[in-house]
Amino acid sequence: MLQQVAEGVLIHRSELLENNTVVVHGRDGVLLVDVGITGAEMTCLANDLRELGLPVVAGFSTHPDWDHVLWHAELGEAPRYGTARCAAFMRDVLSQADWKAGVAEGLPPEIAEDTPLALYGLLTGLPAGTAQLPWDGPKVRIIEHTAHAPGHAALLIEESRVLVAGDMLSDVFVPMLDHTDDPIGDYLVGLALLEGAADDVDVLVPGHGSVARDEEVRARIELDRAYVEDLRAARVSSDPRVVSPKPGWEWASAIHEAQARNLARGSEREGTPDQILHHASS
Repeated sequence: MLQQVAEGVLIHRSELLENNTVVVHGRDGVLLVDVGITGAEMTCLANDLRELGLPVVAGFSTHPDWDHVLWHAELGEAPRYGTARCAAFMRDVLSQADWKAGVAEGLPPEIAEDTPLALYGLLTGLPAGTAQLPWDGPKVRIIEHTAHAPGHAALLIEESRVLVAGDMLSDVFVPMLDHTDDPIGDYLVGLALLEGAADDVDVLVPGHGSVARDEEVRARIELDRAYVEDLRAARVSSDPRVVSPKPGWEWASAIHEAQARNLARGSEREGTPDQILHHASS
């Protein structure tokens, strides 16, 4: 079911991981951001848009995690964009002969049979440094950074004052670091870029979880920064997403536990966020 969060901006919520697909009204149709995650949900979204007479004219993936690069034939053949680094990452994945088996193996088992992979990751990379999404609709600013995943980007829909944050600023997941040379520093840089846009934002849509409004937007930024600073200082986290998670999301604490251990051990990696999401129902 579509829910309006601002003038000309709606969301469609997935059930299992509370993924938010963002729908932005343009002149001749809509932009879809981070479509997912099951075939049934994407078909529902397509039907809702069809009933409203809204064709899909563009898509965008904020980053190359499996649950952000999905698509369904019912949504049509609109161009699907990502940053240059995001699209390059997906090309590398799709160049592997056994990519489909590898992706399928990492899916949460309860949705594995209803997650369509035929159009998985088919992104058009925007030229490096592109600051505005090329589409016939309201201006959408691209805020690229290296936090969380290669080529991760937030989108600022300027006219509606909506920030689409990708996998950051969630109320159900703590910050999930990428495996870079400086994951803490890279994440803090990403947060600083989002903070720099905060004066232009009234509504925040995270990749997972609930929408934030007004002063809560900066509160989410500060919460994420405090968590990352605790990781850097090897302090026990008092983050509410760790100590008192949303009912039913207790399993997500494993993301924090794995990250804390990984950072303590340096380069040794015992579990990535995607591997933990694979066990979302356990």
